[in-house]
Amino acid sequence: MTLREALAAGRERLRRAQIEDRDPDVWYLLEEAAGVGRAAYFMNPDREMTKKEVLRYEEMLERRARHVPLQYILGKQEFMGLEFLVSDAVLIPRQDTEILVCEILKESKGCSVLDVCTGSGCIIISLVRLGGVMRAVACDISEPALNLAKENAKRLGAEVEFLQGDLMEPVTGRFDIIVSNPPYIASGEIEGLMPEVRDYEPRLALDGSEDGLVFYRRILAQAGEHLSARGRIWFEIGCDQAEAVSGLLLEHGYHDIRVIQDYSGLDRVVCGARSESVLEEAYV
Repeated sequence: MTLREALAAGRERLRRAQIEDRDPDVWYLLEEAAGVGRAAYFMNPDREMTKKEVLRYEEMLERRARHVPLQYILGKQEFMGLEFLVSDAVLIPRQDTEILVCEILKESKGCSVLDVCTGSGCIIISLVRLGGVMRAVACDISEPALNLAKENAKRLGAEVEFLQGDLMEPVTGRFDIIVSNPPYIASGEIEGLMPEVRDYEPRLALDGSEDGLVFYRRILAQAGEHLSARGRIWFEIGCDQAEAVSGLLLEHGYHDIRVIQDYSGLDRVVCGARSESVLEEAYV
């Protein structure tokens, strides 16, 4: 089988499987299986693939045709210009989450940061690599997720302390910034998600309980013990949750609440600062 024949066969295979992004996906799979970039492909599209390359390509095509996410097949995903290892133990880092990181980068230099529900570690590692963070701590309840996050931190040269436990249970001390991209999809909505998400991404990292807000409530209930004076808490949210999460921040004494949109103009980030009067009471 030549590279040209493999590309055509892959497109047809993914078309029959109703894969929406089949054109870019088949390129990525062919590049991975045959070790050939697009420039090399166009220089010699009739190169014969080895038996090993064909078997690898067909195996990856079969998985993608079952709607296994491309990132899990390749084992990696780019985020903030950095390459992160991913597996089905963690959510796939998404471009929408880059909005959250970019906003925090504006004020993270010299700060201490706590990342709750860290998953692959993409948020905290990006902040360490790009944001001049002084101290970085990340926590997650999932041991497989933490193992992957630790591997990402090591590969990318980011000094992060990783803790296993339920939300902030294992955390000590206070931080200038607390950030979280928690599970926020309402339980009843999960079955309606695209199969790549519904069937393969970890339910533990998706399910925000009945109304999708349970983890925001729990994090805010714990955050007062770990947020420094004039510190700020940052959340990624579902596009219809800005009003509800902003209300929760108000209930817990936060001010200067901001809602930030993603690249599509949808609400994606909510942040707030603790009022000094509330913080003074917390320190008493």
